[in-house]
Amino acid sequence: MPLTPEQQDEIDALRSQTRPTLRAVSEGMEAHLYRAHEVLDHGFIRVIDYMGDDAAICQAARVSYGRGTKSVQNDEGLIRYLMRHWHSTPFEMCEIKLHVKLPVFVARQWIRHRTANVNEYSARYSILDREFYIPQPDQLNAQSTVNNQGRGALLEGAEAERVLEILKSDSTRAYDNYESMISDEGQDGLARELARMNLPANIYTQWYWKVDLHNLFHFLRLRADSHAQYEIRVYADAICKVVADWVPAAYGAFEDYRLGGATLSGRALDCLRKMLAGEEVTQETSGMSKGEWREFMGVVGTPPNPPPKCPIKDWAAPEPPPRGGRFTPTPRFGRGAPERANRIIPRPGDSA
Repeated sequence: MPLTPEQQDEIDALRSQTRPTLRAVSEGMEAHLYRAHEVLDHGFIRVIDYMGDDAAICQAARVSYGRGTKSVQNDEGLIRYLMRHWHSTPFEMCEIKLHVKLPVFVARQWIRHRTANVNEYSARYSILDREFYIPQPDQLNAQSTVNNQGRGALLEGAEAERVLEILKSDSTRAYDNYESMISDEGQDGLARELARMNLPANIYTQWYWKVDLHNLFHFLRLRADSHAQYEIRVYADAICKVVADWVPAAYGAFEDYRLGGATLSGRALDCLRKMLAGEEVTQETSGMSKGEWREFMGVVGTPPNPPPKCPIKDWAAPEPPPRGGRFTPTPRFGRGAPERANRIIPRPGDSA
């Protein structure tokens, strides 16, 4: 169960309160405030607090004290300009605070994004719950044969059942031993800070995570990407939906320029220009490594076929021009070609 009864009671109490405010309010975010969005089997994200909206980004960019007379269209254009040109400071004026429940191994990836404020559930002070992440059968993949950080083919049948049973039994046994070791209710036992060390990385933890919008966008660009591990990507996807309602103009620009855009190297741009000009470009002639070429082709797709080259035999054999003229060969194919003949173009002053 993602939420305990006590947590649900807290959410209901907070959402029942009304607080008059002069602060900027995002109507889209108000609908998410305090609500838990379930992720994985026992996890969730929920918005605890936020600051700013689309207008706050524009206000910071213009260094003004209010919205003034700028229209929504102008605000959106400014936000897109800021995103397009990597002007990050105005986006840092918006902040969000999330309560997240997640497996420990996901938390270890998440915490690599160091530009945030984090306070995690203390297993030195408190006893962890018996909640473990167990993948769904459609997420039991073998190791990729081409990517050391990725997944390959799906495990099926008896092998999938065997793996699931190991994950469940190991988690149960580890928690049983954890409970038997800890000192609780005055009984002798091992300190909680030591008893926790044998717990597996799929046990759930919780934290409060506060971050500004610029660094949140950086987190989402990496973790909502198709190459990110599934278990952290589903958290990023859930946050994306919240952010899209909170700052729709900023998220639209982020989606266009970051999630949907691509950065090309100088060599890649040179190859792209050649392709657009109709030249044939290969990995060997591009100057790129095989990996870089593969990524480049993933961005631009299959290059267009170069225009067909006219074989030499299709052209009239040149004949020496007579003295005083210059020779212009005419192709023997195409509309009206049979009627054409090699012509002598007189030079100015020459006699006909």
